[in-house]
Parts: sequence; structure tokens; C-alpha cells
Amino acid sequence: MKEKKKITVAVAGNPNSGKTTLFNLITGSAQKVGNWSGVTVERVEGERKYGDYILKFVDLPGTYSLSAFSPEEKVARDFLLYEYPDVVLVVVDASHLERNLYLVAQLVDIGHPMVVALNMFDLAAESGYEIDVEKLSSLLGVPVIPTIATKNYGIDNLLREIVRVAENQIHPKPLIYPADIEDAIQQVSERIKIFNNNSELFAGCHIRKYVATKLIEEDPEISAQIISVSPEGEKIKEFIHQKRLELERLYQDDIHSILAQARFAWAAGLFGETVKISKRKKFAQIGDKIDNIVLNKWLGFPIFAAVMFLMFYLTFTIGGFFADYIDEFFGWLGDVSREFIISHFHSPLFASLVSDGIIGGVGGVLVFLPNIFILFLLIALIEDSGYVARAAFLMDKIMHKFGLHGRSFIPMLLGFGCSVPAIISTRALRDPRDRLATMLIIPFIPCSARLPVLILFAGILFPKNPTIVVFGMYFLGIAVAVLMATVIKKLFMGGLTPPFVMELPKYHIPAWRVVLKHAAIHTGAFVRKAGTVILLGAILMWMLGSLPFGVEYASEQSLAGKIGKFLQPVFAPQHFEWKGIVALSFGFIAKEIIVSTLNVLYGADEENLADELAKKFPPPVGWAFLIFAMLYTPCLPTLATIKAETGSVKWAFVSVALSLSVAWVLSAAAYYIVALVT
Repeated sequence: MKEKKKITVAVAGNPNSGKTTLFNLITGSAQKVGNWSGVTVERVEGERKYGDYILKFVDLPGTYSLSAFSPEEKVARDFLLYEYPDVVLVVVDASHLERNLYLVAQLVDIGHPMVVALNMFDLAAESGYEIDVEKLSSLLGVPVIPTIATKNYGIDNLLREIVRVAENQIHPKPLIYPADIEDAIQQVSERIKIFNNNSELFAGCHIRKYVATKLIEEDPEISAQIISVSPEGEKIKEFIHQKRLELERLYQDDIHSILAQARFAWAAGLFGETVKISKRKKFAQIGDKIDNIVLNKWLGFPIFAAVMFLMFYLTFTIGGFFADYIDEFFGWLGDVSREFIISHFHSPLFASLVSDGIIGGVGGVLVFLPNIFILFLLIALIEDSGYVARAAFLMDKIMHKFGLHGRSFIPMLLGFGCSVPAIISTRALRDPRDRLATMLIIPFIPCSARLPVLILFAGILFPKNPTIVVFGMYFLGIAVAVLMATVIKKLFMGGLTPPFVMELPKYHIPAWRVVLKHAAIHTGAFVRKAGTVILLGAILMWMLGSLPFGVEYASEQSLAGKIGKFLQPVFAPQHFEWKGIVALSFGFIAKEIIVSTLNVLYGADEENLADELAKKFPPPVGWAFLIFAMLYTPCLPTLATIKAETGSVKWAFVSVALSLSVAWVLSAAAYYIVALVT
């Protein structure tokens, strides 16, 4: 059998260009995820069989340039310079073509064989752009393929051209700078020929021109590599310095601005040659009209609050409808299991383990599965529609007042789903101080793992309108997070927060396939956790409630009771019962365990956990418990992620100390405030 030939394809593009959507569509489930060597930026690879070829796609981090100022830029550039991909697939947003062509200019400078995916081609047409694809391809010297990743349009053409470009080594036409700049680049390029055998930077002359350009631009990393490999290095360094000064004197500007303006001019010229702008289409006009409303300084925040309230309302009401049936199922299953085991095995202890421990503990969490699915579905909807970026712009002014970057709000919003990917997403923040501050405040945002606790106590504390409690707790989490950002900045770091620069993506009608897949993946992770961590936690809690043998189940004489009674003085101001304290203690492993523990300890002889908790948690205690559960220490996976992303266990301990302190103070205050007004 003939062995298939492998072609490595580097997938590059701006953020919001649809690059990752296209990558996911092409590679499907044949993906593997890890980190790039030496950095925490995610590395995603995938394969696609095509005829006699296996196409290996490497999804580079989304970036606006290859200047290597951020980890994402450095990873993308290093892969292109040192890994030598067979083809570079550059994904551009056709509806923002001129801006996207700036990155294309830098990729053209590197000179690898290239294919351009003109993505979101339908949105470009709706915006009134008529793109002459053939002319654009002719001017670039490489294939340009219109694609619509969300509709699986143009993919076959794209794969065919990738193979053709790889086989025939079709390089883009070189980017020609203004004469004075081009002359300086050529002179430096000739001088550095002597390094061809001494530096891994040179896979061919096309890369040498890029290296020459970066040397003139005074790129520190490339300069250090070139100058250190030869005795001639210092002489060449001085020659490059003189050329740089000549250009700066000629253009009366710094070298970075000179070269950036030259690339922008190339992009603008290419855009002008190949694009005609007709009358703006209806959809684009509607998008502008929507922005005039949702970004209005008076209407924007009320609309954002309404969107969030609606999201939580639907999560509670729709999810609650299905949750009732799941609750009834697990109640029936527990009773049947108990009767079956006692009648066939005559072992009340084993019956208690299965019914009270396993089914009661795991079932008590799986009851909230519909709520989790609805929450992730709605988060995916507002993300895919383009509204999340608008929310970040709205929050920018407020965030700046508290020392945070406006872009920090996006990881915070993702924190509603799960803190782990939210913390990883802080990689998009360029300033290390903003990134660290954002990582430390994300655990204050109520994640989906806390949702079962929130829904359970919302129904107990405010049964007539529990959505208000849910909305209030999410608002409290955001408020505490933002306030703590000020404290963190003053305690651990200083300096000004850089301005917020981010493009607003076009509005999209969400692709249901993508949205449902997003919700299914995260809900599946919740189910897997229920079958592993929560199951083990439920069994452990049953054992603690049953041991030593002979004591009454879940009594003060059990091991669980002794642990709770030992810790009870710490929570004297909150007046927590020992069973609640045990639940909070084991919630450190995973927040879902709080509900499973309450179900195991309180629900052993009760058909309705909510009714039992309503008796044991009067309003002052209930509010204090809920606030503490919403704000206290992150779960173990979150702490592990903070440690991995910061490279230091110190910040994981800081996160624990900070969250425990805030949760204890606010929950104690909540008890006394509610006690006064009720």
C-alpha cells in the first residue's frame, strides 16, 4: 500500500478572522492540544486526509503582526522561521480585508509557499465589498480562495490549492518597499549571506530578506542570533546601524513607524487595486444601527444587564423544568436500589452506600445538568453573535477606573462557564500585570460548578423569583472581582493600564452546529467530572458519615461530624451547621461536591433536599452560606492552572488567601445584615 505523503500547513491569521473555525472544520475531531515548548500558549494540531496526502495543520495563535512583542506573536513567528512549514495558509477576514493585509505583508516578506483563504466572503458582500479574487491572486502570486467557514463553503478548493502549492513550491511575489528602504534591505541582505551556513534562520533567500528587514528594524532576538555567530558580526552590526540612521533622517521618523507605514501602504494599494465598494448592503446597515443602540453610553449598560438577566432567567427556568424530571428519576432510582439490595443482599450498609452515597451524591449534582447545558449554550450564542466584544468595550471605562484592561472582561465573562479556560484566555492580554491581576480575580466569578449551589439556595431563599438571587450573585461576583483588582494592583504591581484596542467583529447569525457543539463539549466535561471526581467525593463523604462503624449515619459522632465540629468555631459569625462546613471543606476539590455532600449528609432520610435545607438554613445563614460558597477558594484545577500560567506556586497561594478572606468577611456581614432586616 502506497504511503501517503505528509504536508505541514501553518494556519495564520488575525484574531476574529475565523481562523480557528476554519481549522476546526477542516480537521474535525483529528486534533491534539498541548502547549508550545517553553511557553503556555496553546498549540493545536490536526490532520486531514486528502487524496494521496495527509495534511498536518498547525493552528498558530491569532495575531495582528509578527513583531514578537507578545507570546502569541513570538510563537507564530518562531514556527514560521524555524519549523519550515510546507505551506502557510493565511486566513483573512474579507470584510476587513485592508487591515488583515498588514499581516499578509509580513508573511509575504518571510516568503514561504502560501495560500490565502478569503474567509467570511459572504459578510464582505453584505458590507458592499466587491473583491476581484483573480486579480488579488495575480498580484500576490499565490492562490486566493473565497471561503465561508461557518457554511463549509470553499473548503474543497482550498485543500486542492494547498496540495498544488506544496507540490510546486509556489512562493508569493516579494513585497517591494519604497526605493530607499528596498535598497537598504538589499544591501543588508547581501552582507548577511555569510551567515547562511551558521544560522538556522536561513532556509532560503526568501527568509534572508525578512531577516534583513528585521535587522534594520532592530529586532533584538534576530539581531542577537545573527551578530553572535561570526567574527564579522560587529562590523555588520555597525553597517546596519548606519543604514537605519540614514532611513530615519530621510523619513524624519523612527524605523518601526517607517516600515509599518510601508506595509500599510502596500496593503492599501493592494486593497485599492482589487476591491470596489458598492452601496452598503442592508445587513451591514443593520449592524451599524444595532451598534448605535448597544454601545450607546446611556442604553448600553441597561441592555447588557438585560442580556445577562435573560441568560440567567432562561438558565434557571428552562433548565429547572427538565431538572425536576431528573430529580424524580434519581429519587426513584435511589429507593429502588435500596429496596433491591436489602431484599437480595440483606446489607443495609451496602444499600446506604449505593442509595445515599453514590446515587444521592452523584444524582444530586446531575439534577442540574440541564441548567449547565443551557448556560453554556447561551454563552456560546452571545460569543458567536459578536456581542461579547461589544460588552468588553462597554466595560472598558469602568475596568480602567479599577486598574484593569477592558479586554480583561472577556476572560471574566468566560469565567461564568469555567475558571480554567477563562484563566488560560488571559494570554490575550499583552501587559503581564493586567494578565496576572485578571487571573487572580477570575475565581470570584461564579462558574458553572457553583451553579448547582446557586440554584439550590436561590429556590430556598427567594422561591417566588429565584432568578433575582441568581442574577444578584453573578453581579456580586463581578463587583467583588473588579474591586479586588484595585487591591491587587496596589499590593503587587503598579503602572498604568494600556489603552484598549480591539476590533469589533461583524455581527453573525450564530451557527447552531458550532453553538451546540460548544455546549455539548462543556456539558460532557461536567458529566465526566460527575462520574469521576464527584463520584469519589460522594463515596468519601458517605464513608466519613458512616465511620466509625456503629455510629448513627451522618451524626456528630461520625468522622464527618468531628471534622465539621472542629472547624465550626471558624464560622461562628456565620452560624453554619457542621454539615454545611464539611460540604464547603470538600468543595475545595470541586465546587459541585458541595451539593453532593449536602445531599449525602442531609438527604439520607429526606426525600427533598431543598425542604430539609430550608429548615436548617434560615435566611441569615442561607445568605451567608451562599455568598461564601460563591466567593471562596478556587477549586484544585483552577489553582493548578494559575500555577502553570504564572510559573509560580506563590500566586496560587495568594489566590486562596485572597478569596478565603473576602468570602469570610462578606458572608459574616451578610448574616448580620439579613438578621437585622428579617
